[in-house]
Amino acid sequence: MRQEYRDIGRSREVREEVKKLRKKFLRYQEAEVVYSISHRKLIELSDRAGALYRIDGTVLINRDIFDAFLENFHESTRGIGKRGLSKAERGKREAEE
Repeated sequence: MRQEYRDIGRSREVREEVKKLRKKFLRYQEAEVVYSISHRKLIELSDRAGALYRIDGTVLINRDIFDAFLENFHESTRGIGKRGLSKAERGKREAEE
């Protein structure tokens, strides 16, 4: 059985094409599914982000603006899992102290 490898360059091209093809504006119902956020919280956050567009009773959310706004809430990991540090990490920290 021959094993085929994916071309990294091609996978990057595909990723860029997907970004171009995805919807720029989402309705509330679609955004609730995409972001897994409740309706009320979605309204609050999208309004704070300035990503709302109201057109004749239809409300759209600009996905690019909303994504950029959500990045403000990103927290980096601290290397501590559910059970704390791994043995290697504990040894490393003890050696530093």
